[in-house]
Amino acid sequence: MGIVLAACGGGATSGVRGASKTIAASSSDWTRFGWDARRSSDDPHATGITAANVASLSRQQVQLPGTVDSSAIYLHGVKIGGATHDALFVTTTYGITLAVDAASGKILWRWTPASYRHLAGSAQITTATPVADPSRKWIYAASPDGRIQKLSVKTGHVVWRRAITKEPSFEKIAASLNFESGHVIATTGGYVGDAPPYQGHVAVVGAKHGKLLHVWSSLCSTRHGLIWPPACSASDSAIWGRAGAVVVPGSGKLLVATGNGPWDGHTSWGDSVLVLSAKAKLLGNYTPTDTERLNVDDLDLGSTSPVYLTSKLIAQGGKDGKIRLLSLARLRGTRPHKGRELQIVPTPSQPELFTAPAVWRSGKRIWLIAADDGATQAWALRGGRLNSVWHNGNPGTSPLLAGGLLYVYDPNGGLAVYEPASGKLITRLDCGGGHWNSPIATDGRIALPEGNANSHSTSGVLDIWRVH
Repeated sequence: MGIVLAACGGGATSGVRGASKTIAASSSDWTRFGWDARRSSDDPHATGITAANVASLSRQQVQLPGTVDSSAIYLHGVKIGGATHDALFVTTTYGITLAVDAASGKILWRWTPASYRHLAGSAQITTATPVADPSRKWIYAASPDGRIQKLSVKTGHVVWRRAITKEPSFEKIAASLNFESGHVIATTGGYVGDAPPYQGHVAVVGAKHGKLLHVWSSLCSTRHGLIWPPACSASDSAIWGRAGAVVVPGSGKLLVATGNGPWDGHTSWGDSVLVLSAKAKLLGNYTPTDTERLNVDDLDLGSTSPVYLTSKLIAQGGKDGKIRLLSLARLRGTRPHKGRELQIVPTPSQPELFTAPAVWRSGKRIWLIAADDGATQAWALRGGRLNSVWHNGNPGTSPLLAGGLLYVYDPNGGLAVYEPASGKLITRLDCGGGHWNSPIATDGRIALPEGNANSHSTSGVLDIWRVH
């Protein structure tokens, strides 16, 4: 059982004028990593933050009981503890989920898994962003004991908990949770060091009662249900990209990408892009022709999740410094499909791509924006090809578009804000370093966690910038 603790701390503040004021420039919720189920990371609504005022935002630093190596989610005007709050929700690496008042930084409730007492400080962690229920009454969060939990937005009390792995010390919930048609969608991978055995899989859980409905495994893929990792002779294929499972609009189909591991085009799908039905049945696939080299050299194709561009096109970045433009039509069917990429472009600075690219829809134009450890770059999709528009030498994690501005967090410290069409730097907001953390921006506020999960810390910081 989890432990619910009432908390009244607010943390240290820095230049917080009007911290108790609720900004209502927009009432848009931010319910999951990447804004929507297709993970576009593009919120077109006005946020109250503009190129004219973003440099003057006030920052508060909220002290947390752990590192949030992911992103926050946000619900506007929800009931918590008998009052109405604009609330941020975050999950720490050891599974503590918190509700934070977005106007004051006060921690409204805290839910702690029982596993915390023996996992805190260890290498067994989660970096998954939680997801909110469309009813706005519940959120779903991951913990490093291999479970997903349904928590009450109002109180933080747990409704159900569901294990999605039989061996959480080898199978990690790294990717962010998603939600579609009453289902919570989660994926698993391995831990740093790739210690076997593990088989990356997709788990579809019924949101109402927490029943595990469907499972698809990237290794021993013809088996149904959760696999005890030692029972499968293959290992080391993970589904760990930041965006996890991507939902294809209008169809409920899922797009996932795997890391290393063997490939045979039948039961083993290492270094592949997979199309699954809403019930986690294999519908399509793609594997590079050099899949064996990728596996041997630890160059995970699935170091990031598939990027949905149009109903016909997706993009897939990897640890080999390449972004592949793929035709969804060419992926159809369960027979193996190797190669036949439409285009291959280098990642912004040609190192590994560990972040989730954003897809910006501006009028009739579609842009792909990606960042890596050495640069940030934007491409426009024209004539079925990616055409570079701008490029800079600033590193970043997963880019975010909100209210017409582009936000890119530098894991070395600092949040860059750009004009998305030109890449012109508007300002750089001061903050500390991190790892895979990424911001959200809505309702006149920006929220960004700091810190690195691999430091195994039991404390952390959430930055909140506000219009004043």
